[in-house]
Amino acid sequence: MRAIHVTDHGGPEVLTLVERDLPEPGPGEVAVDVEAVGVNFADIKRRRGSSSRSHDLPFAPGIEAAGIVRAVGEGAGFSVGDRVACFPRRGSYAEVVVADADRVFRIPDSLGFEAAAAFPVQFLTAHESLHACGGLRPGDGVLIHAAAGGLGSAAVQLAAARGATVFGTASTDRKRRFAERLGADHTVDYESEDFREAVAEHTDGGVDLVLDGVGGETLDRSLDAVRPFGRIVTLGSASGTDAAPDAGRLRAESVHVVGYHLSRAVERFPERVHRAAAEVFGLHDAGGLEFVVGERFDLSEAGAAHAHIEGRESHGKVILVP
Repeated sequence: MRAIHVTDHGGPEVLTLVERDLPEPGPGEVAVDVEAVGVNFADIKRRRGSSSRSHDLPFAPGIEAAGIVRAVGEGAGFSVGDRVACFPRRGSYAEVVVADADRVFRIPDSLGFEAAAAFPVQFLTAHESLHACGGLRPGDGVLIHAAAGGLGSAAVQLAAARGATVFGTASTDRKRRFAERLGADHTVDYESEDFREAVAEHTDGGVDLVLDGVGGETLDRSLDAVRPFGRIVTLGSASGTDAAPDAGRLRAESVHVVGYHLSRAVERFPERVHRAAAEVFGLHDAGGLEFVVGERFDLSEAGAAHAHIEGRESHGKVILVP
């Protein structure tokens, strides 16, 4: 089968198309014929060698895919022919991927494979961050950074569906309009405006919840935008820098900061994550959510897909098609 390997840490050029043997599922695993692959910023960090989760070289990147079950290991609970989305530990940039059964989700017949590949990482992370970690309530104010990206666009929709007032940051007018179409009430161009001023203008003391996948200075400044006893969920460090909030300030302002990682959640709380998936699919089928597919690339163009995301040109989910 065709697959992508990372042969060395570096730029998009290190993503190499190779031929590999077909993988077989072990007990509790599912093998999937991949129809579409979701590209995530986590893939880029692992390619660069800047991820907290390192892999021995060479390695097969990719943590998200959708397709049809081709083989099932003992006790996995799926059937050959099931339509699924999955987030394997690695290796989704391929024509076939194997994933733990807890990381596989049956998808509705109404959902195409490319849209389904936009579901696992972004929508589950967004749902869990808003609800399980963020305690989102109707009427809350929510600030979502990078609101036009894959995770941000999922969070905007889920927060709006809950009845929150949604603030979103984005880098271009086109991305801001996109976030507004998905349900953002207020958008800010973070390159020319200060999101803290927008929050201050439209709230009484700050938002209740911040979702931040940017890190660095953005997380530090978010402390100025959240009300006392508000919550900040940190989801990543796309800026390349992890912030270290001052503990004294957190105490004084009574702000809760919590980290979230989907892999940890499914290892510890698999039933909760699967309930979140069922709720997301229900909202989608009721017309309340859009799984936004942005740009599409052939599997052999994985390097171009990474460059597209790193150039901040994407909106919605970037997809590879094997």
